[in-house]
Parts: sequence; structure tokens; C-alpha cells
Amino acid sequence: MDTKVLYVTAITLAAISGGYYYYSGSGKKLEVDAGSSMKSTAENVNLTQTNEQGQLTVRAKVDRLEQDMQKQTSKLENLNASMYKDGKVDATFTAHLANGYEDNTRVVLSQGVKATKMLQNGQLQLVTNELTGFPKTREIETDKTVQVSSPQAEFISQGLKANLNDGQYEFFNIRGKYEPNS
Repeated sequence: MDTKVLYVTAITLAAISGGYYYYSGSGKKLEVDAGSSMKSTAENVNLTQTNEQGQLTVRAKVDRLEQDMQKQTSKLENLNASMYKDGKVDATFTAHLANGYEDNTRVVLSQGVKATKMLQNGQLQLVTNELTGFPKTREIETDKTVQVSSPQAEFISQGLKANLNDGQYEFFNIRGKYEPNS
């Protein structure tokens, strides 16, 4: 048998089997299977994030992280995070559970949420069952009951909206006491 005939036969068989494989749908099935496993899990995660100038902006620690790349969601257990401004801790957040949506542009903290904002004369502490944060804009909000403590006041609010950049806080249906500085 001539080697030329062997080459032609081998190429023909390869073309036929490749065409069969492609047109039978097996190729499409492999693509779908690969895309469905875009979930990842990690334990004891430590995160450090900097801005374009190399300044520290966020430092966080979580016991467990589950992330779904297709749905752009994440679930964090026992979150302990600090946000930095000008190289100093500006705000801290702790929660037993945090769920991130839209690639973490919206993060919902729940179960034992405690948020602390550093002030010039102390700190403002917020304790609630649920708090929604928007990390890129540094805004937080909730419609749940919030216990608020600061050097000048202690009160309970039925919800809040706050901008951590400019220190603007909006509380709703406040009950408590206020003692201004003398």
C-alpha cells in the first residue's frame, strides 16, 4: 500500500470524525459544562486592597467565602472589614454574614452587624440586624432598627442612610438622648 493512500485515508477519517463530533452537539455540551462550574470557595481569607496611588483602602478578613462568577454574587461568613482614608482606619464593619451582588457593588450585611465610623472626638457606632453598603460610593443604608452611640448621643433609629465620604447621616423616627458639647 502506498503511503500517499494512507495519508489521504487518515485525513479523511479525521475530518469525518471531527465533523461528526462538532455537528452532533458534543462540542456545545462541553462549553455548557465548563461554564456551570464557575463557583469558588475559600476559607480564612485575608484581603488587602489599595487604590491607584498604592494607598491602603480596604483590609478585610472572612472565615469563609463562596463566589459565583456567573451570577456575580458572593457570600462571606464572619466578616471583619476596615476601610481606610488617608492611611488611617476610617470605618469598620463586622457581621456574621455578608452577601455581595452585582460584583460586590451592593453588599448586604446581616446577623450581628456593627459599623463604626471614626470621628475627631471619638467614634460613631451603629448596631443593627441588617445593613446594605455600597463600597464604591461609600454609602450605607437600612430600614431596620439601629442602635446609635456617639460621644454626644445615644439613640435608636428606625433606619438610616449615610454617606461615609462627607459624614452626612439621615436617621428616621429617633428615640433617645442627645448631650451637646459645652
